[in-house]
Amino acid sequence: MIHEKKSFLRVPVTFLLLAAALSALIVWNVNAGSVQLTVPEVFRILFLKQGDQTSRDIIWQIRLPRILAAGILGGALSVAGFLLQTFFRNPIAGPFVLGISAGSKLTVSFVMIFLLGRGHTLSSAGMVSAAFAGAMLSTGFMITASGKVRSMSMLVICGVMVSYICSAITDFVIAFADDSDIVNLHNWSMGSFASVSWNKIGIMTAVILPSLLFVFLLSKPAGAYQLGEEYAQSVGVNIRLFRICLILLSSLLSATVTAFAGPVSFVGIAVPHLVKNLMGTSRPVLMTPACFLGGAVFCLFSDLIARTLYSPMELSVSSVTALFGAPVVIWLMIRKEKAA
Repeated sequence: MIHEKKSFLRVPVTFLLLAAALSALIVWNVNAGSVQLTVPEVFRILFLKQGDQTSRDIIWQIRLPRILAAGILGGALSVAGFLLQTFFRNPIAGPFVLGISAGSKLTVSFVMIFLLGRGHTLSSAGMVSAAFAGAMLSTGFMITASGKVRSMSMLVICGVMVSYICSAITDFVIAFADDSDIVNLHNWSMGSFASVSWNKIGIMTAVILPSLLFVFLLSKPAGAYQLGEEYAQSVGVNIRLFRICLILLSSLLSATVTAFAGPVSFVGIAVPHLVKNLMGTSRPVLMTPACFLGGAVFCLFSDLIARTLYSPMELSVSSVTALFGAPVVIWLMIRKEKAA
């Protein structure tokens, strides 16, 4: 009886912990930076519209958009990872490891350099479209590969090879680009939530929120699918349509993240597993919002470290997420190997 009560409390306690961590990190991120601002100063700027113009610009034009971008994109990447793990029935599946982020990076690089070389800039909608095309190409290859190999480690190797191939092609493209094009591409390709405007926040929100709503609406068939395709079919799930929806949604979420922040590593693998262990359940109706909160917390924390550890110099946020996420992947592979 006591054990059942503890299990029942794990879900609301986990949501409370994630919400508290998210709130604390938002406050911390608003105050932290090369220009130090106290909590009272930030409060006056946000709610009383007081303070000097420089401080107001730092808060409203730099820090708040960056915080929102890290939270929204981090949450989207985590949910995309959960969808891919559900689709492939593989705990190691994720946008970065399976080469989906690298595919998005490749197509965006092609389009960005092509347009920049002709004096044009790539719009936010264009970046999302290009990234989505690359994500679909990589995902299609990985679906084919998953049908040929049954080993989790082999699937990971295929994903790593896709990433290397895409990176090599991207390097060839950069070799023929102008210096100014290379600078723009390099800053984006390292993975960063910086240089995000309110206009970009609006576009990413317009893409991600409806996608998350569709993911949540798929919770019931996703729960049935987790129990096996035969069971899902027996309760009326259209398996072919459901799998197409999973692929489209996970690719769109991953592509949106890559379009605005570049390739961000290991969030899509590490966060869903950490959240699942905290909650003690993998039910999609609970995991979807929990993964979003967990991804937001993880990326806000990583971005805080990336921009403050060696301030005013910034680290790549992907380097920080890899530092915390890669050990989780290693642990998952070792645990899987022992279970086999």
